[in-house]
Amino acid sequence: MRSSSIREARTRAALGGFTLIEVAVVLLIFAILVSGLAVPVATQLRLRKLEETRRQLDEAKETLLGFAAAHGRLPCPASDASRGQESFAAGGDSTNGGCSNFHDGYLPAASLGLAPLDSEGYLRDAWASPRSRIRYAVFGGGLAVNGVVNPLTRVNGMQSATLSGLGAAAHFLFICASGNGVSAAGCGPASNQLTRRAAFVLLSLGPDAPAAPPAASDAARNLDGDAVFVFHETTEAPGNEFDDMLHWVPVHLVASRLIAAGRLP
Repeated sequence: MRSSSIREARTRAALGGFTLIEVAVVLLIFAILVSGLAVPVATQLRLRKLEETRRQLDEAKETLLGFAAAHGRLPCPASDASRGQESFAAGGDSTNGGCSNFHDGYLPAASLGLAPLDSEGYLRDAWASPRSRIRYAVFGGGLAVNGVVNPLTRVNGMQSATLSGLGAAAHFLFICASGNGVSAAGCGPASNQLTRRAAFVLLSLGPDAPAAPPAASDAARNLDGDAVFVFHETTEAPGNEFDDMLHWVPVHLVASRLIAAGRLP
């Protein structure tokens, strides 16, 4: 009897040990699976946010074109202090198109009626951090086309500049394929120029949204306040990381919307 009890005890111990090993193996397999899925899940989340931000930029673009058709001008960018409303310079208004910051401002989402806005009236991209407010630049800054100063942001400024004048203008905003050779005057080599006829630019700083990109990097050039912007695929080159998302609209597309609205020629 005693021998039988010993055998049963040993059998139970063996079975118990085998069960613990099985559990350990299952847990190990589960951990491997979870770690293997972590990267794809993170990638999927990133892709969803990229797609959502593209949708926001597309919606903003169409809203800006609708504003131009309704008001005969593009709005001024919002400033840090304007709470999402377009911001005019001292003495500036819609009749002279004098914006406080033509090339270094934010989308005037509150003026445009876009939503959802953050607590201060700005539209953020899908990453939704304080650095994620969608930025907006528009041609102007005292520059004239066919004798008309700030023709895109003043009421009927494009009408006064005329279609032929707009077509003959030397440049509007520049979009460059890289920051190499770029200056405040343009993209440098002709091969680096994607366009010099952008009427406005919409910019998301992307997933990283650095507070201070490395000096002279492509990301820094999009924040330096001039009329020249850089756009290319995401790169992770040390010192020149770039994941900005840029949408731009050529001046002829703005003009075509005004023609359709009966505001041009």
